[in-house]
Amino acid sequence: MTEQQREGAAAGAIRVMVVDDHPMWRDAVARDLAEAGFDVVATAGDGEQAVRRAGAATPDVLVLDLNLPKKPGVQVCKELVGADPALRVLVLSASGEHADVLEAVKSGATGYLLKSASTEELTDAVRRTAAGDPVFTPGLAGLVLGEYRRLASEPAPAAGAGEPKAPQLTERETEVLRLVAKGLSYKQIAERLVISHRTVQNHVQNTLGKLQLHNRVELVRYAIERGLDDA
Repeated sequence: MTEQQREGAAAGAIRVMVVDDHPMWRDAVARDLAEAGFDVVATAGDGEQAVRRAGAATPDVLVLDLNLPKKPGVQVCKELVGADPALRVLVLSASGEHADVLEAVKSGATGYLLKSASTEELTDAVRRTAAGDPVFTPGLAGLVLGEYRRLASEPAPAAGAGEPKAPQLTERETEVLRLVAKGLSYKQIAERLVISHRTVQNHVQNTLGKLQLHNRVELVRYAIERGLDDA
């Protein structure tokens, strides 16, 4: 173990699992992340293996390729995030096709990075993903926000007469929600409101709990449905 790895472990390093069907690429990514101070708790080379090992290793962040044998990456993402909504998934793919990006996000991925990214970009993306920030290769963030808007334009199921009213959000929670809906990252929101990154995370988590939502995709849809992105 290197000195950097020891420091990461002592500080409670982010637990990462790497899933890719190419052994040399998988090993290189795992090595780069370990050298950057992350705790690489597992690797896997196919979709079925990924689901089994992730259940046992409980990573904080799953670095996931989409093109996997036995079970596709989007299905792996859907199953694992469905079982553990706290899991963050960063897709690391050779494909920049819009359909692949949107399918990954719909399946629960927090971010999407192309394999052309540098080691520094990857390590930064993993840290930001662990913090809950959506991380996308430049040019893809606008695409995803556009899809949020399209989803929000679809009719939502009618609420039953006996269902309780939506809980009241605080003024600050509403303010944070409005900026989330505009596509700002947690870091950008923190800078805009002159509060800490951790405070933004806490407001988002409190809002998710109050609204009984599970992830950022649902939260953005909720905000856009209520016109908060235009405010």
